[in-house]
Amino acid sequence: MTDTLEIVAPAFVEMAHRIVWATVATVDTAGLPSTRILHPIWEWDGSSLTGWIATSPLSPKAKHLAATPSVSVTYWTPNHDTCTATCTTAWESTDAEREAGWKRFAEAPAPVGYNPKIIPGWETPLAPRFGILRIEPVALRLLEGSLMTGGSGRRLAWKAPAAS
Repeated sequence: MTDTLEIVAPAFVEMAHRIVWATVATVDTAGLPSTRILHPIWEWDGSSLTGWIATSPLSPKAKHLAATPSVSVTYWTPNHDTCTATCTTAWESTDAEREAGWKRFAEAPAPVGYNPKIIPGWETPLAPRFGILRIEPVALRLLEGSLMTGGSGRRLAWKAPAAS
């Protein structure tokens, strides 16, 4: 059974922003999985969910995404609360988009907000090493860890309708 995006997205954002750090997987240029820990910010507007990752467009990850523009983003806590988003990706390429992305991170409340200047090479939103990766889910899963021990909790899943 698939839940509606209106049910899953707010629960996903709450859990993701509580956990903050995610394991993000790409497929490298040899077709092998590659993971790293990143810090996405999610925005739910009531009808669509979009994630944003401040990251370098000069990284190996950028090369992976050029070949396969998809990621899997998974959050986990020691009590086994987990949520995963399978996403398509696109780089924000205009100066205005990069400045908006910088501002999104700089002005977001803790614990997801931070000053991007703390990262070496990210002096300004237009620094060559600074980029904003937009991620858009095609599938979401959420599992509260209490279910694993026989307790009550939520298990939610959503998948985008197939394109026609």
